[in-house]
Amino acid sequence: MKKNLQTLASIVLSVVLLASCGKSTDAPVAPEKKDNAEKVLTFIQHLGFSRSSIVDNGDAYIVDEDIRFPKNMEVPAGKPTTEQKWTGNKVSAANASNIRIKVDPSMTSMMSEINSAVNQWNNIGGDIDLYFSIVDDDSYDILIKDSDLGTTCGLGTYPSGGNAGNLIQINKARIAGNSFAERQRTITHEMGHNISFTHTNQPGGSLIPGTPGTDANSLMNGGECGVGATVLSNYDKIAARWLY
Repeated sequence: MKKNLQTLASIVLSVVLLASCGKSTDAPVAPEKKDNAEKVLTFIQHLGFSRSSIVDNGDAYIVDEDIRFPKNMEVPAGKPTTEQKWTGNKVSAANASNIRIKVDPSMTSMMSEINSAVNQWNNIGGDIDLYFSIVDDDSYDILIKDSDLGTTCGLGTYPSGGNAGNLIQINKARIAGNSFAERQRTITHEMGHNISFTHTNQPGGSLIPGTPGTDANSLMNGGECGVGATVLSNYDKIAARWLY
């Protein structure tokens, strides 16, 4: 009987030790994720965005309603500096020369609008190494898909680690009543966020040389879904050429 009790005690102790080992192995994961999320939040604030404009959306922070900063993104080294504006971190030259977009089945009904948006960025002219292509396979850089975003028309993702932001979400139900030009404008605008543009008419981001403090014709103005410019302005193009 005593031997059985000793055996049972040994088994219980082994289970407890195994459980403890499991906990100690997994424990660093949550703090690590939390630490990076805090770095991302600090980075966003260093860009000049007010705390009130930053919304915690679970796996990402949403800024100015339609710029998505993933919490697991690679935060650029150093503090960003502070016209047309950008986030201080762009797509690498190698990646910018062919940014591949995959269109989710939920967005195929707006292929004409997507093609028009791609053409806008691909036809900026001048000395620029920026090009978007649409692909059918799973080797892509950006996925564009339909999403229920409430009253928000679209959501772009900030670039990370030299890569374009990997997701564009379009609220098809929200923009369905807009004109063709306005629908493609939403897509073109979100693509701009995925290559580092912020909003021309709102605080936050680093100023781009050669562009004015304000530009009423900028397609990258925020808060203008359905009413804003539908083509890239001259200064939008100057900004793109400066970046790429």
